[in-house]
Amino acid sequence: MNKKLIWMCAAILFIICGAFITTCCISSDDNPVVEIQQPTIQRIQERGKLLVGTTGDYRPLSYREADGNYWGFGIEMAEKIAERLDISIEFVQTSWPTLTADVLAEPQNFDFAIGGITITDARKATMLMSDGYLCNGKTILCRADEADHYQSLADIDKPEVRVMVNPGGLNEKFALANLTHAQIIVHQKNEEIPSQVAEGHADVMITEITEAPWYVQNDPRLAAPLLNAPFTHGEIGVLMRQGQDDLLALVNAVIAKMKADGSLRNFHEKYGLVYGY
Repeated sequence: MNKKLIWMCAAILFIICGAFITTCCISSDDNPVVEIQQPTIQRIQERGKLLVGTTGDYRPLSYREADGNYWGFGIEMAEKIAERLDISIEFVQTSWPTLTADVLAEPQNFDFAIGGITITDARKATMLMSDGYLCNGKTILCRADEADHYQSLADIDKPEVRVMVNPGGLNEKFALANLTHAQIIVHQKNEEIPSQVAEGHADVMITEITEAPWYVQNDPRLAAPLLNAPFTHGEIGVLMRQGQDDLLALVNAVIAKMKADGSLRNFHEKYGLVYGY
């Protein structure tokens, strides 16, 4: 092979490789700056709309009113991310039993899911999860006049205690794993369970420290006697499919900025939640 042909092949190879690698330049202070490709963000911006999956059944993080409007802590977080992208937002209904399938669906249902989604190793094994923006943990709701009956998990795990959970989520998994003697009742609509407890159709609801305060504040029939001593400790984050690392980096940057400028603390105070950062 002659030298001219070798140089032609090398040039073609350089052009092809250059289409797939990031470029690097030198800033004014001689520190390298890497330009990272952003295919997910580019696709979203070309669409002109951020699609966000949410269950709409988890006050005060994500709730869908009868008129179709959404509100909550997670909803406002999603709006902050949309503002960062400078595009509009559309919420897409999902559910706890179908959450993973909806995130992984082909064609893609939404760009990410938000609203009461706990960061777990199981989810991180098959999907991407953002940094935490809200502390979380399992606790209970019960009737206010029976609050002194439930001071531990052992007090709940008795044959006469009716424990209600929503299907397909971590609340049901926790109840099945830890309450082997209590009666487990699965109720399809998470947002109806507090009133089911208050009206005597169940004794205890397995819920989260992010959800329980709202119901206690808005229904005097209910109490959360173990709110300050949750059974588990974790964080809530944003869930998305793998391969969207550029979108994940942007979401984490929004969360970091909100922690730094105090706006995340303001959201906690607005919704009556404990600020743990």
